[in-house]
Parts: sequence; C-alpha cells; structure tokens
Amino acid sequence: MKLKLLAGFLSLALLATGGLWYATANADSAGRGPHGSDDQSAVVHRASFKADMRKLWEDHIVWTRMVIVGIVAGTPDTDAALTRLLDNQTDIGNAIKPFYGDAAGTALTGLLRQHIVIAGQLLTAAKTGDSAAFAAAKTAWYANAHDIAAFLASANDQWPLAELDAAMKMHLDQTLAEAVARLGGDWTGDVAAYEAVHLHILHMADILSDGIIAKFPSAFAR
Repeated sequence: MKLKLLAGFLSLALLATGGLWYATANADSAGRGPHGSDDQSAVVHRASFKADMRKLWEDHIVWTRMVIVGIVAGTPDTDAALTRLLDNQTDIGNAIKPFYGDAAGTALTGLLRQHIVIAGQLLTAAKTGDSAAFAAAKTAWYANAHDIAAFLASANDQWPLAELDAAMKMHLDQTLAEAVARLGGDWTGDVAAYEAVHLHILHMADILSDGIIAKFPSAFAR
C-alpha cells in the first residue's frame, strides 16, 4: 500500500452521510436566520439536532477504526474505508455551513483532512520504527488539533478555547492509544481504547451541538 494511502487515515477532532438535516420553516417576522437574513429561519428540534451531530461524530470514529484495522492487517477493504473517512470530513464541514457559511465549512474540512494526513504519517512512522518521524508527526498532529479548536472557538463564543483544546487533546490521546494497542497486538487494550474514544466523542458532539443551539436559539424549536 502506498505511503499516500497510509497518510490519509486517522481521526478527528470535528461529523454521517448527508450531514445534519435541517427542516425549513416560513420566515418569522421576529426572527432572523443563522446568517442574519430575515428570510431564513431553519427550525430544528433540539433533540434531533443533537442526535444528528452525534451520528456524524460516531461515523468519524467508526471509519477511523476501520482504517486503522485495515492498515494494520493489510486487508483489501482499507481503500473503501479511507474513502468513507475522508467523505466524513466533508460532512463535518458541511454541518456548520448553515450557521457559519460555506467558507467556514470548507476551512474546517481542510483542517480535518490535514489532521488525517498527519495521523497517517504518525502511524507509518510507528509501524516502521522511525522515532524521529514519529515525534515530528506527533508534534504536528497536536498543533493541528489546537488549530481546529482555535478555529471553532473563534466562530462561537459558546465554545471556550480551553474547553475545546482539552477535548481535542483527549480525542488525539485516545485515538493514538487505540492505534498503538492495535499495532502491538494488545487486543484487550485496543477494545478498551476504542470504548474510551466512543464515549468521549459523544461528549465532544454534545459540546458542539449545545454551543450552536446556545448561539442560535431562535433557529431551534423547543
């Protein structure tokens, strides 16, 4: 398998096919849409919005795991899993477009794809035992996670940078533990690491959905 493929695999931080679904209502004379336009008022049930956000992030960790497993085992399904994982990054970016615009969504997708590329370099270095390359990729990976956190925090004052930084770091720590356990054949540790990844990603998804709901309360039905 080419290094380019290996360099496209892991996770992240920030969402399932089709992105978040929004029900559009007639414009409310007293309300304004997420972009400030009087003629746009997306009305979404809070519970449905949060469930959709969780689904996007669960897809993120599921396809990350499938790629990790495929690369370590050398199975032929890896390309398909990688394609699906990369599509998920577009889904994540698309999910914020109704609130923050196309440019912001595209920028987030770019940061997340960079996160995946660096993670692939990290895994490759771990497999080959290149400690210098591993250290460099790890530094770049965590710096990219901070960039993602900073990008999101700048878009919404309901997402404190310190909270997002901590959440992103935890996500990377847990995903790295998952990959290392799988590479080392520690199957019990691998399962435990994935369980931790899963529980934390649900928390992250809730941070994001709660922040959007708080920032745009008139866009959601009670």
